[in-house]
Amino acid sequence: MPDADHDPFEKRLTDVLRDTGTEFGTDQQMLAARGETHGRRLRLRRRAAVVVGGAAAVALVGMGGTLLLPAGQGDGVRQRSAAAAPVAPATPSPSPTHTPAETASKVVSGEELLRILEKLLPEGRISDNKDEGDTADRPRAKVLYDDGGGKAAVTVSLNRVKPGSMEARQATQCPDTMFIVYDTCTSTKLSDGSALMLLKRYESPKSRTDRKLWTADLMTPAGGYVGVQEWNSTGGLGAPATREQPPLDLNRLKALATAPELRAAADAMPVDARSAAEPDTGPVTPGGSISATLSRLVPHGIKIVRKSGADDDDFGYVVLDDGRGASLVQVNVQPDMRDVEKQLFGPDAKVLPDGTKVATHQQPGEKGIPGIVWWSVDTIRPDGRRVVISAFNSGAQDSPATRKTPVLTMKQLEAIATDPRWHPQD
Repeated sequence: MPDADHDPFEKRLTDVLRDTGTEFGTDQQMLAARGETHGRRLRLRRRAAVVVGGAAAVALVGMGGTLLLPAGQGDGVRQRSAAAAPVAPATPSPSPTHTPAETASKVVSGEELLRILEKLLPEGRISDNKDEGDTADRPRAKVLYDDGGGKAAVTVSLNRVKPGSMEARQATQCPDTMFIVYDTCTSTKLSDGSALMLLKRYESPKSRTDRKLWTADLMTPAGGYVGVQEWNSTGGLGAPATREQPPLDLNRLKALATAPELRAAADAMPVDARSAAEPDTGPVTPGGSISATLSRLVPHGIKIVRKSGADDDDFGYVVLDDGRGASLVQVNVQPDMRDVEKQLFGPDAKVLPDGTKVATHQQPGEKGIPGIVWWSVDTIRPDGRRVVISAFNSGAQDSPATRKTPVLTMKQLEAIATDPRWHPQD
């Protein structure tokens, strides 16, 4: 397959991810970071629908909502009443078991979301309200909140996805430290069946800075998503820190994200059309996770120094070292790509005896790091199952080169990509 077909798609997907981050303004870095794993997985899917879905996945996992105050607030600053009860640090009681229609009759607007959140925020001053919802039925808003320790951006967003979908499963998974630097992360199952992730990280996804970003992501059994984010700054990209820590500690952040009012509002929303269209499929590979299968295929004598977790069934990576430097190797597996086979594999693609098509590529890395090279082997079987393996001459795509070439040769990459262990037994 010609490189002309290979590069433009990668650029288009990168542009989509970048545009998505730009749309959400203050949370551009967050979106880029939280979407890193999704981007690595989705960038290889060369269908227009999946490109759109990739942006949706980033929007879900890194949703940077912001609190909205009603229009016409005079000077734009409101003083919270001392009589308003702050968020209790105790763990909230589980929501009763009822249908979304019984908990909330309709999707909340930005102003209605504000009214719910105003009573949940502790005493303080709220200003610079801004509605950042991307659609009418996915409210997301932002305010600057000051509890007396300095202004800080606080955002809240709501969405709803297909229960059990990839988006639902991954929204509350702690990020891989290969892609995001953070201090602490916990992912727990609540008594009502909801999943909650609490994350203390930094505005910059790859380094510790004085600009902190703490988040809470809640996914209900019905697919309702509540995302809360807070900074120790006004939240603009590169904005200086205004205080040492974000204003809400983890207990208050948890209580806000799990508030029954917000959960009910999220459960009342229609399921995102892109999530609803996701097919119900089991694990993509018969051997379980991608990283487990990939690890079994690493040539003897090469040490595996790191690998991804077992939660992803269509993407995985290992970091290898043969004693001459670390090398990242990652794999995507897609069940049926016959509808775009002609776009992916041109007449110059190699065809194996069993009908598998193979296309190879050697090019510079995409992260702008001098000296990084990216080797890949793209394969598709007659039944449409696609396996793509990529290798780099560094332990990570955005770190300096550790060696001249990847640890695996192109021949070894092809052998791994065409191994029958990626495929269900006929």
